[in-house]
Amino acid sequence: MRILKAEQAHVEGIVRVCSEGNRTTYADLYPADYIEQIIQQFYTKERILGEVTHTGKEWGGYIVAVDGDEVVGACGGGMIAEDASELYVMYLDPVRKNEGIGTKLLEAFTKQQVEYGAKKLWVSVQEGNHEGIPFYEAKGFAFSHKQKGYGSEEAEKYTSLRYWKNI
Repeated sequence: MRILKAEQAHVEGIVRVCSEGNRTTYADLYPADYIEQIIQQFYTKERILGEVTHTGKEWGGYIVAVDGDEVVGACGGGMIAEDASELYVMYLDPVRKNEGIGTKLLEAFTKQQVEYGAKKLWVSVQEGNHEGIPFYEAKGFAFSHKQKGYGSEEAEKYTSLRYWKNI
């Protein structure tokens, strides 16, 4: 398995992993139509292509886990302050969980953000996400506060848990 910065050839794999991961992760938390709305907003080929080809400190691009030619995990984020960064997205192929892929992606992302000057890393996890919360806590993230969702009336019905750690 290789962990690397995503390229155009990885776009369809990122779309697949993020879409399937979203459906699996949130099936018990969100209505199905809201999940599909989120996927259509954030995980289209056009958007992912733009996010793979236009990167910098604010969006470091996607980092992918590739097994053979198949994308089996993806994450990304960027700097949110001079010395702080945020992991905005991380999804794994639902059948490839518990193989250490998420850990490898988080390590690569953290290294990238340290190179940009980050000393603190933030992540939001949906309240009730019984896979994400234990993962981040096991990686040393500490709970900070709750925050209402944003971006739409539907999103505001849900609560994110904000976690952080020094890096």
